[in-house]
Amino acid sequence: MGGWRDMSAEALEDHYSPSRWSPRLDRDTIIDAHLAVTAAGTERARASGQTLLHVPYGDGDREKLDIYFPTEPSEAFPALVYIHGGYWQCLSKDDSGFAAPPLVSQGVAVVAVGYDIAPKGHMDTMVLQVRRSLAFLVQHYPRIRGIYLCGHSAGAHLAAMVLSTDWTEFQVVPDIKGAVLVSGLYDLEPILHTYVNDALSMSREEAQRNSPMRLVTPAVPPACEVLVAVAQHDSPEFRRQSQEYSQALRAAGWSVSVLDLAGVDHFDVIERLSEDSYVLTQVILNMISRA
Repeated sequence: MGGWRDMSAEALEDHYSPSRWSPRLDRDTIIDAHLAVTAAGTERARASGQTLLHVPYGDGDREKLDIYFPTEPSEAFPALVYIHGGYWQCLSKDDSGFAAPPLVSQGVAVVAVGYDIAPKGHMDTMVLQVRRSLAFLVQHYPRIRGIYLCGHSAGAHLAAMVLSTDWTEFQVVPDIKGAVLVSGLYDLEPILHTYVNDALSMSREEAQRNSPMRLVTPAVPPACEVLVAVAQHDSPEFRRQSQEYSQALRAAGWSVSVLDLAGVDHFDVIERLSEDSYVLTQVILNMISRA
C-alpha cells in the first residue's frame, strides 16, 4: 500500500516521527512547546466561556467530555467534537479546548473527548470509547443539531474510524454532518515497525481492523462531508497517507476535499485553530454554515 515496506528501519522511524520534520524547532523542543501551547489555550478557553467540564460518558477515569457552549446559544446549535492526538499515548481532553473560542463566538459548541491512552488503553478500546462518547452526546444533549468531527494526528485516525461505525449496536445514529481530519494516519500497519508501537503493543490483526484505509465503505446518503487536511511540513509518509485515504473515500463516493496548509508543521497546523483568522478555522466555520 505504498513504499514504506522498502524503507530501512531508521527511515521508517524518521517518517513516523512528526517532530523531526518541523523547520521551526528541534524535535525535543517542539513537543514541549506543543504541550505548553495547547494547555495554555485550553486554560484561556475555560476561563472565558460557559463550560461543563469532566462530564462522564462512561465509568472509566478518562471517559469524560469537556463541553464549551456557544457564547449566545440558540435553541439548537451545531457541535464540533474534537479528538486529540498524541500518538494514542499522550495528551488528554484537558489540553483540547484551545480551539473553542473562535467557534463558540460563532454559535458552535466544542466538545473535547477524553479516552484511555496507551499503555492502559488498547486501540480497540480507544475506538470504542470515541464511538460511545458520540452516542452519549446524542442521547443527553438533544439541543445539539449536527455533529462535526475534528481530529488531529492520532485523533484524526479515531475520527476516521467513527466514519466506519455500524451504529445499530449503539441504538442511536449521530447526525454527523462533517469530519475534519488533520495530519492523520489511516493505515496503522507501518507503525507496527516503529517506536510508536512500544506503548501500543498492537498485533498486525489489531492494526488492520483499526485502519480506516481498509474500512472505506460506499457513501450512503446523507454521508457527511470530509475534509482531509495536511501540513506542508508533515513527513512524506503522513502526507502520502492523507492523499491515499482521501482518494479512497472519493472513489467510494464520499464528498471529500483536501487542504494542504502552507507554512505549518504537524503541531502548529492544529494549534492555530485558536486563531479566528486561520484558514482552517475559517474552512471549518464555512463547512458548518453551509449545512
